[in-house]
Amino acid sequence: MTARRAAKVDVNQPAIVADIRALGWTVQHLHSLGQGCPDILVGAKGKNYLFEIKNPEYAGKLTADEQGWHDMWRGQVDVVETIEDILEVVR
Repeated sequence: MTARRAAKVDVNQPAIVADIRALGWTVQHLHSLGQGCPDILVGAKGKNYLFEIKNPEYAGKLTADEQGWHDMWRGQVDVVETIEDILEVVR
């Protein structure tokens, strides 16, 4: 059995999560699941949203695992870099 690397959190994720919670929305961290699963699940306005948070410095580039997960997923998932991106999706 091989050891799994610890999931890396993008530097902008803590601030984005704090902003989401300040809006009264809920956040469930998913990044530790690995295997390309999105970083967070957000509950807002009676709906659920999956978000992959990327550091703007890397232009939203997905890892191979993330791309594979996004390609197989048949529901909503968005790649975001800022709280403004999230607000646009939730609107």
